[in-house]
Amino acid sequence: MSVDTLHPKPNLTAKDFATDQEVRWCPGCGDYSILAQVQKIMPGLGIPRENIVIISGIGCSSRFPYYMNTYGMHSIHGRATAIASGLKASRPELSVWIVTGDGDSLSIGGNHTIHLLRRNFDVNILLFNNQIYGLTKGQYSPTSEEHKITKSSPYGSIDHPFNPLALAMGADATFIARSMDRDTKHLQAMILRSQEHKGSSFLEIYQNCNIFNDSAFEIFTEKSSKQDEALFLEHGQPLLFGAQKNKGIKLDGLKPVVVELGSEAGTADLWIHDEKDIYKAQILTRMFDDPRIEGHFPRPFGVFYETQRDCYEDIMSMQIEEVIATKGKSDLDKLLKGRETWTIN
Repeated sequence: MSVDTLHPKPNLTAKDFATDQEVRWCPGCGDYSILAQVQKIMPGLGIPRENIVIISGIGCSSRFPYYMNTYGMHSIHGRATAIASGLKASRPELSVWIVTGDGDSLSIGGNHTIHLLRRNFDVNILLFNNQIYGLTKGQYSPTSEEHKITKSSPYGSIDHPFNPLALAMGADATFIARSMDRDTKHLQAMILRSQEHKGSSFLEIYQNCNIFNDSAFEIFTEKSSKQDEALFLEHGQPLLFGAQKNKGIKLDGLKPVVVELGSEAGTADLWIHDEKDIYKAQILTRMFDDPRIEGHFPRPFGVFYETQRDCYEDIMSMQIEEVIATKGKSDLDKLLKGRETWTIN
């Protein structure tokens, strides 16, 4: 009889993943919803809490590890990705999650983010995007829109903002997706998809900062506008939206066009979403902010792109095994000296 039979593991619940720490976000902050959805999906993953690690940088979102009853680290500004990379390389069996904000991961941490994505460590990035610096009290961030008036841009920001998903595509991310704090079912589904992916998953989450950037995404979350302004992607399904599902998007060559069903096009004419199509994924990421694309388009949510590529930690482990098998274990000092040395008399 096994140890598990004698002492069966208890079924975990969301409460088992909550700590006794007081949650110190502003009342009404979208972070509360994201925390709740992560705690709800964790029990179903079947991963022991001691094998889950949540690493954050600096910012409001970076308080996350305090509120999750797992291992975690509140690290330094922009470097959560670097620390997570080292952890995954040394302990590949762990489930590693990076919780970060638009300032933390795309400003001081931008370089670390793109290199983690190209290396394809098997980690999950949850990017809380509220288009503002919240912790430091309301300066514009790398995702703030142009002409944004903030404490650090009193006459309007002249910066051109980052498009996080387009940036991730450019870094050769193997999984990119978008959700929002106020659509809890969709957010849970996207967190699960992120976790299921083997490789670096990049999930952008629109998160409301009700103190310094309130209602930034209201048009996508409110019932009165959501159905016309949000487009939910489903693999193998046509791009449909609208209260009556009477609007769609078709491709005119490589140019997306909004059409009315019945009068302008039929369902068979519409763009069918394919998560494996890297070229169409790039159009989807840029559809709402590319000045070359005319017209008003709904904002896509869901999985934009997924592909498979070997993970860094697996390749590294294979390389170490191959070298030891062919050359035996070596001396670290000798390796660091390299193959060429010079003696100066």
